[in-house]
Amino acid sequence: MTGHTSVGAPRRVLATRNRTWAKSLAQRIARAGIRPNAVSIASVVLALATGVAFFSAPASSEGTRTLLLIAAAAGIQLRLLCNMLDGMLAVEHGLKGKTGDIYNDLPDRLADVLILVGAGYSVRDLQFGVPLGWAAAVLAVFTAYVRVLSGSLGLPQHFIGPMAKQHRMFTLTVAALAFAAETFAGRQPEAMRIALAVIVVGSIVTAVRRTRLLLREAEAR
Repeated sequence: MTGHTSVGAPRRVLATRNRTWAKSLAQRIARAGIRPNAVSIASVVLALATGVAFFSAPASSEGTRTLLLIAAAAGIQLRLLCNMLDGMLAVEHGLKGKTGDIYNDLPDRLADVLILVGAGYSVRDLQFGVPLGWAAAVLAVFTAYVRVLSGSLGLPQHFIGPMAKQHRMFTLTVAALAFAAETFAGRQPEAMRIALAVIVVGSIVTAVRRTRLLLREAEAR
């Protein structure tokens, strides 16, 4: 997998789209009359709920905090599911509308910020917790900007990592569950802060890699 799509089809390569359960779910949603844009909006609602769960965790009792963190992990995965399904509805089921490209990209940027900033506030009592969340959010938007800029110049859009969206969300999901386990065990919460630091460093590498590709391809054409 190269993490690359052609100019005319800026779509992330996902093996999950070919799974039987994914195809069946997309088919049921299409039959229910739900359109891709609605699924894209649902992803933002899930991201907001995830961010609120993260933000509320530190001020909650240990039991409630554990549940909030598990809910946040689930919210992240449901957001990714929406991201996959809106594309499947648009492409595989021919439901793409005139505003589809806008709904495909803008909600993703908002969702990234809501989740990553929320994750930073989940460890606001730890040094650098909040700044790491904001830095991760800014870098997530920037890596996406470089990709979209490439497309706007008529060049291929690259979805390479090491901290593309699916990598960031996987890292956060694991961190949320680890944070829940730390809370349950009465330990100092370090997993989320470490995960945010990894996302920040990985996103910088991702931005550099995508920018180098953009410059190389712009020079070559």
